[in-house]
Amino acid sequence: MKLELTKKHRSYEGSTNYYSHSSESTGTKMNFSTFEPSAKIESAIIWLSGLTCNEDNFITKSGIQKLLSETNTMVICPDTSPRGLNLTGEHDSYDFGSGAGFYLNATTPEYKDHYKMYDYVSKEIVGILNNHFDINKISIMGHSMGGHGALVLALNEESKFTSVSAFSPIVNPTKCPWGQKAFNGYLINDEESFKYDATLLVKNNHKREDTILIDQGLSDDFLEKELLTDNFVQICKEKGQSVEVNYREGYDHSYFFISTFLESHVQHHLNFLNK
Repeated sequence: MKLELTKKHRSYEGSTNYYSHSSESTGTKMNFSTFEPSAKIESAIIWLSGLTCNEDNFITKSGIQKLLSETNTMVICPDTSPRGLNLTGEHDSYDFGSGAGFYLNATTPEYKDHYKMYDYVSKEIVGILNNHFDINKISIMGHSMGGHGALVLALNEESKFTSVSAFSPIVNPTKCPWGQKAFNGYLINDEESFKYDATLLVKNNHKREDTILIDQGLSDDFLEKELLTDNFVQICKEKGQSVEVNYREGYDHSYFFISTFLESHVQHHLNFLNK
């Protein structure tokens, strides 16, 4: 696969870079950003962003560069959906279609040829890290829809990811309006939904040996209706999946929340990646 470096910025002890490439999964050009420390890179963290975001949000707002600048770990931030298409209903709302790929492989006729974000992350992004950056130790984390993606990928593809964490994840999408809308639009039937729902995956004994880390703001407007954190916590207790959930008083759904507690998530992953 040929990568095109489109932008490069010196950041701390390393560089923030932007790449584009042709994707076999989506059949479109896809973009991602990275922070690459100047030291020899030996591991990576994949960051998955949430609704309306692209490859730019996390890399510009989070402050991840400072946290990784003196490590041997890079971060890679893929876009959240294919771009440049005009599919039926694709651009009608913020929570479906463009910028809202939900990290699944679509099966409905309108979307099945391009909306394959599960394969894009699990095969192409992982493959880029393996083959272009010569990295095999990979962790994954994300926010909101991206937190959903990180949990689902880590539970389904345990051997590919060393550790997993999430900020404000959509943990039970089959039970919330965002997830129900996405799944109804992307998937042919309900039977396909369970493999993209972290709560149902743990219920069906998809578990990890490491501890899943979650941070959730208690002033998050989406907590009770969309995120449903307690559903995931309860099923993890029932099934013996180790999970650490930090409920943060006064914090909301924004990048101000993410940047406040990002260091603890980075350290969580480094503890596993450096073993």
